This record gives sequence, C-alpha cells and structure tokens, in this order.
Amino acid sequence: MQHGPAVRRRKLGAELRALRTGAGLTSGEAARLVGWHQSKVSRIETGASGVKPADVRLLLDAYGVSDPQLRELLLVLAGSGGGQGRDHWWHAYRGVLPPTYRDYISLESQASDMRTLETSVVPGLLQTPEYARAVTRAAVEGLDEDRLDTLVEVRLARQDVLRSQPPLALSAVLDEAVLRREVGGPDVMAEQLRRLLEAARLPQVRLQVLPFAAGAHVGLTGPFVIFSFSNASDLDVVVLDHLTSSLYLERKEDVGAYTEAFDALRRNALSPEETLEYIAGIADGA
Repeated sequence: MQHGPAVRRRKLGAELRALRTGAGLTSGEAARLVGWHQSKVSRIETGASGVKPADVRLLLDAYGVSDPQLRELLLVLAGSGGGQGRDHWWHAYRGVLPPTYRDYISLESQASDMRTLETSVVPGLLQTPEYARAVTRAAVEGLDEDRLDTLVEVRLARQDVLRSQPPLALSAVLDEAVLRREVGGPDVMAEQLRRLLEAARLPQVRLQVLPFAAGAHVGLTGPFVIFSFSNASDLDVVVLDHLTSSLYLERKEDVGAYTEAFDALRRNALSPEETLEYIAGIADGA
C-alpha cells in the first residue's frame, strides 16, 4: 500500500522492464543505446528513482515502441504534462489541489475503464454542480467561496473523460444510501437523481444500485475505485480514499481481491435496467 507517486514509479519501471525484455535487450545493452550507466536503467525499472519524461522517450525509442497510446500513458506515469492524450488541464490548479488529488486525476484521465463502489455519495464523474458544491462544502470545513468555486470547477472538469474520444468506460455500483441521503436539500437531490438517470442511459456508463434489501455485502468495508488502462500490461490500480489522503494498491493479489469483490457486488446489485426503474421510483417519491 503506497501513495500515488511511488505506485506510478513502480508501475512505470515494471512496464519499461517488460518492454526492454520484449525488445530482446539486457539492461546493459539498453543503457549503452541511450548513453547511460546500467545502474540508472536498473533504478528506473525497480522504481527506486524517478525518471524524467524525456528519458522515458529515449527508452521507448530504443525499444522501438511506436504505439501512441502506450507512449502517452507511460509519459503520464513519468509526470509529463504534454502528449497526445486527454488534455492535462489539472496542471493549472497546482496551487490549489494537493498532490494526491492531482495524481488521482491524472490516472482517471488516462484510464480506459473505471470500476467504483460508492457507499455515501454520488461518484464525482456523475455529480451535478450544486450537488458537488454541497459535498465539497461538507467535506472541507472553512472553505471560502473562491476556493469552493475552484474545487467544484475541478470536479466538473473531470467529467470530460466521459465525453472524450474514446470515453472512459465507467461501471459504478451505488449503495442505496447514496440515493437516499439528501445532500444539498430536496431540490438539489431531485436534480441529482435526474442526472443519474441521464447518465445511466449513456453507452459508456453502467450504473447499478445495491438496495438495502440486499443486506450485508463485501462493500461495507468502504468505497473503492479500480482503474484499468488499455494497451498496457499489468497497470491496474486500486484507489482507497481517506479523509486526508488516498492510498493506492498495486499488487496483483490486492487488485485481484478488489476485482472479485466488485464482481460480487455487481451480481448482488440490481441490473442496469432495474436500476433505472429504482432511481426513477425514488425520484418520483415512491
């Protein structure tokens, strides 16, 4: 269990090592190709040290990696603010957002699939502006209006991943408490429920509700997110959100356990079609 930057270094190093071996090169041969000492290649591959995006480009060129999506993802893992992927707009908020939140947004921006369990609030990617404002105000005490406006602006900008090409594929399981908790008052909540109904009809969104009648379930331990990435091997990561930080799980055993848990939650939840009816019933006051 580690914080975002360390996870990204290790994942980047593991992917670069796989690409090097796939190219039939030893670490010493790779080092000679780019004019480095062998120990630098080793430190990068083990995640012991960071690596600049320019150095990643050198290695990718040496390994003959031409896939633009894979190159972009690896450059993002190295902290690149450029590239041909989704726009790295969050860099404009460096003075406002904590590093862990920026790390989360960068992963979300480059992921191809996102699976999430929410037990308390609507996922950020599906929140309305007023719902986002109410949640942010409650979560962070003492916010002045300017900072609150900025954080809501960031929350809404994140939602562009659902409209990009290709869009992020979002699969969300919501505990019924998410729908029943009146955040921001009845009018705000009514609008939020309508937004969920609209989102559930999008082809890139799969929404399922876990009703109270389902009883105890594996998700009672808390919400989580699983990010997956296309054109990259073994880069899935689980994110656990806490009050003051986010923790990232990268071991295959951990990712596998959360993947199994999410699959179990989906089996116990209402189907997407039943979910539409259920949310509509709550929205109508049923």
